[in-house]
Amino acid sequence: MPHMLLIHEPIGQRATRNEAEGRATYDRMLRWGEDLRSRGLLLAAESLASTDKAVRVTVPQGKARIVDGPFAEAKEMVGGFFLVNVDTREEAIALAQQCPAAEWATVEVRALAPCFEQ
Repeated sequence: MPHMLLIHEPIGQRATRNEAEGRATYDRMLRWGEDLRSRGLLLAAESLASTDKAVRVTVPQGKARIVDGPFAEAKEMVGGFFLVNVDTREEAIALAQQCPAAEWATVEVRALAPCFEQ
């Protein structure tokens, strides 16, 4: 059963590290992802750029609204994700607890499901 592990980082958290610290943190995440892949659990994983480079698009009533980041109201951002395939929700939660990002961010665990399911 596929589950998404979404990494919710505090805004500005990345800027608290120098480049060497940032690279070391990223390398930890890559190694963890490779471990998941070697165990046959990882379907996909990506790191996302900061919200400084993001754009939000809505089209209410047919009129496009585009807002460039950073987004003042945001207290956190999705910094990346791991898409894993596990048998149970409990296994996904256990993986989230092992994720290095759980040390500095929140790891949200969500099953994949069609939008009409509640």
